[in-house]
Amino acid sequence: MVKRTLCGTKLKKARTSGFRARMKTEGGRKVLNSRRSKGRNTISLK
Repeated sequence: MVKRTLCGTKLKKARTSGFRARMKTEGGRKVLNSRRSKGRNTISLK
């Protein structure tokens, strides 16, 4: 049986690149603002 190559967890993803993680740092807030100004449908993970 072959293993899957990528087995990520939703919680780990959310903690590193979720909305709350983005809001914590100044750089993260810049990321959100640039994505908003570009008109992205999703600005971050939940």
